[in-house]
Amino acid sequence: MTTSTTSPGRSEVHPVDEKLPLPKLAALGLQHVLVMYAGAIAVPLIIGGALKLTKEDIAFLIAADLFCCGLVTIIQSLGIGKIGIRLPMMMGVTFTAVAPIIATGSNPQLGLPAVFGGVMAAGVFTLLVAPYVSRLLRWFPPVVTGSVVLIIGLSLMRVGINWAAGGNPTIPGPSGPIANPNYGIPSHLAISGIVLLTILFIIAYCKGFLSNIAVLIGIVTGFLITLALGQVNFVGMKSTGWFQLITPFHFGMPTFDPMTIVTLCVVMIVIMIEGVGQFLALAEVVERPLAKDDIARGLRADGLGAIIGGVFNTFTYTSYAQNIGLVQVTGVRSRWVCVAAGAMLIVLSSFPKISFIAASIPQYVLGGAALVMFGMVAATGVRILSHVDFVNNRKNAYIVAISLALGMIPLVADRFFSQLPELLAKFCQNGILLGTFTAVLLNVLFHAHEKAPAEDTAIAPAEGKAA
Repeated sequence: MTTSTTSPGRSEVHPVDEKLPLPKLAALGLQHVLVMYAGAIAVPLIIGGALKLTKEDIAFLIAADLFCCGLVTIIQSLGIGKIGIRLPMMMGVTFTAVAPIIATGSNPQLGLPAVFGGVMAAGVFTLLVAPYVSRLLRWFPPVVTGSVVLIIGLSLMRVGINWAAGGNPTIPGPSGPIANPNYGIPSHLAISGIVLLTILFIIAYCKGFLSNIAVLIGIVTGFLITLALGQVNFVGMKSTGWFQLITPFHFGMPTFDPMTIVTLCVVMIVIMIEGVGQFLALAEVVERPLAKDDIARGLRADGLGAIIGGVFNTFTYTSYAQNIGLVQVTGVRSRWVCVAAGAMLIVLSSFPKISFIAASIPQYVLGGAALVMFGMVAATGVRILSHVDFVNNRKNAYIVAISLALGMIPLVADRFFSQLPELLAKFCQNGILLGTFTAVLLNVLFHAHEKAPAEDTAIAPAEGKAA
C-alpha cells in the first residue's frame, strides 16, 4: 500500500509531507493507534497496580497517558519551531522508566508527586542536552547502553512474574506483611499462560497488522476469559462520567527528589541514544535523510514530552518502534497520518468509561503480556550487545558482567546495602543507577586510552518497547 507512485525526483511534495484524503487519513491513523494502544495503556496499568492505586486513579492514569501520547505525537510529527522531527512518528510512554518510577512511587516519603517532579526535571535535562547528544554517545557506547537496557529489563521481570501469579507474594496485614492467599492460584497461572501463548501464537503464525497487535489481542483474550468466569470487577463504573478533561497535577503538586531526578536523567540518556537509532531507521524507511538539527529537534520532543507527562500526571515518552515497522509494512510515509492518530488518542482520553474498563483488567491477565513486553526490553539489551566485540576485546565482557551483577543486587538482596549511610544506601539500592554508573566507569577505565572505540559509532535502532 503506497501513497504515491510519483518518484521523489519528480514530486513537488515529498511523501512525508503529503496530505491524504480524510477517510484514508482516518483509517490509517486508527491503524497506528491500534498498533501502539497496548503499550500505551500497559505502563499506567502496571505502575498503578504496583503502587496499589484505586481503580479510579488507574483509570485516570490511563486517560492522562492517552492524552499525552496524542499531544506528544502531534508535536513530534507536525513540529513546533525547533521541536519535533517532522516524520511519521508515534510517541508513547516508555517501559524503560517503569522500574525507577515504581521504586519512587512505592516509597511512602516520596510517592507520585516525586515521580512527576523527577519526570519533569528529566524532561528539562533532555531539552538542554539534546543539541549535545552526539558528545554523550561517547560515554554510552553499545556495551554500556546494552548493559543498562538489559538490567532494566531484568529488573522489570520481577513485576511481570508477580503479576502473572496474581499480585505481590505478600500483602499488608494487621501486624505486618502476610502471605497473599490469591498468589499462585492455578486458575490465575492458567489464564496468564493462555495470554502468553495467544501472543506467541499470533507472532508465530500471523503477519503484518495482526502480528503488530499481538499483545493487544492477548490481553483482550485473557480479559474475555476472566469476564466469562465472573472474575472482573466493574464496581464504580456507573459513577464514572462519560466525558472528562485531563487536568494538570491531579495527584498534587510535584516534589523534586534528587535521587529520583538523577535516575530518570540516566534513563532519558538511554532513551535518547535509542531514539537516535529510531530516527535513523525511520528516515531510511521514508527516504528522507536527517541532519544533526533534525535529530536534535526529535530529541527535544522527547524532553518536552516528559515535561508534559509530569504536568499531566504521566511519565516519560519515546518513539514506538512497532509503528516504524508499520510505516515500512504499509508504505504510507505521510506524517499527517500520525498527526491524525495523535488527535484520535486525545479524543479517546476524554471518555473515562473506556479507561475504567481497561483499569478493570485483572493483574494476572496483564502478567502474561508483561512477560512478553518486559522480556522484550531485556532482549533489546541483548540485541544491542550483539554489536559489541567480545572476541577481540575481552574487557567488554567484564563491563557487562560486573555492571549486570551489581545492578541485580537490589533485586535479589534488598537489604544488601541497608547498613550504609542513608544517601549512599539510596544510590546503591537503585539497581539501574548502580548498574549504569558501573558500566560507564568500567568503560572509561578500560577504553579511555583508545582514540575511537569501534562501538562508539554503532548504535543500532532499538526494537519495540511495547510489544
